[in-house]
Amino acid sequence: MTPTIQPKAAKAVPLTCHGHSRPVTHLSFSDVVDDNQYYLISACKDNNPMLRDGVTGDWIGTFIGHKGACWQARLSSDATIAATASADFSAFVAIPSLSYPSECLHTLQHAHIVRCIAFPPQARPPILATGGFEKKLMVYDISQPLRSGSGPHSDSSSPTSPTFNGNINGNTINNTNGPSAPPAQPKGYEIGPGVHTKPIKSIIWGRDTNVLTTASEDSYIRWFDLRAREPIASYPVSGLIGSCELNPSQSTLSVAAGKTCYFFSGQTPGQLLKKVEMGKEVASVAVHEGERKFVTGGNQDTWVKVWSLDDEDEAAKEPLDTWKGHHGPIWSLGFSPDGKICASGSEDGTVKLWKFCEGGYGLWK
Repeated sequence: MTPTIQPKAAKAVPLTCHGHSRPVTHLSFSDVVDDNQYYLISACKDNNPMLRDGVTGDWIGTFIGHKGACWQARLSSDATIAATASADFSAFVAIPSLSYPSECLHTLQHAHIVRCIAFPPQARPPILATGGFEKKLMVYDISQPLRSGSGPHSDSSSPTSPTFNGNINGNTINNTNGPSAPPAQPKGYEIGPGVHTKPIKSIIWGRDTNVLTTASEDSYIRWFDLRAREPIASYPVSGLIGSCELNPSQSTLSVAAGKTCYFFSGQTPGQLLKKVEMGKEVASVAVHEGERKFVTGGNQDTWVKVWSLDDEDEAAKEPLDTWKGHHGPIWSLGFSPDGKICASGSEDGTVKLWKFCEGGYGLWK
């Protein structure tokens, strides 16, 4: 009897999100907000961060106002506040939501390029952390709303403040003519003065809101206690840091540095869970704790690769899968809050959404 050979299931075609005109530098998801809905924000060197439906990739709106490359963009966990970090020496804080007046909250001026921002994991967070070429980890109070009547010319020394043009759930949002400039710089304070010797590339705010994690170009991961305003742990990595991100459950901090992927505890500062030598330069990494897998993007090829997190034979390590479709290095990777989508941002100016589950999901039927 001739055995029946089952054909391999066809790979799901990724969703490609166009709109950016230059390399995508960073992307991140919100938490699930309601009815299995969540959002995705992307930063780009074209100066204009974009907000999208996290499930379908559909464009919702674009943040206008930065005068330099946008290096990082994040949403608060409930997607009610967005923050962006730019080469124009500023960070913007805005509200891309119908639940509140759609307006700019703050323009945070800095003395040098802002590379990264972070919100604490809570709804409508009252504070924001920033870092960059100043080599300072700053925390700002963003809880105070704009003063009534403030407008685009209320502070002539401020850079152009952002506007948000787009729609959410079919409703048009356009705050170009609304309040757009804060009356004054929000109060901020520095954490760990003089600790960073080179620019800060990433900031992570985990489940413990009293602890901030930074990744610096001096090749150190550091954990800071906000109450003492001092570092409480540090770990040197090999090579330049490409990415540093928490997984959606906040259990694992994944770092791409040189030719190595590092996985730290998301709860215990400085605790290394595992490191994997990849053999080639790694630009980005993201981990899926539930599936015990991680994905990487390189700066020397255009592929996203899927690996086993439990493979101990690193010398013979081969990817479980390879996703092809980008036409440039992969600078940012992240999993959706439900773990069913992996998003990638590339030098080619596109964001791609890859299905990471069995069966139909979203637009994959």
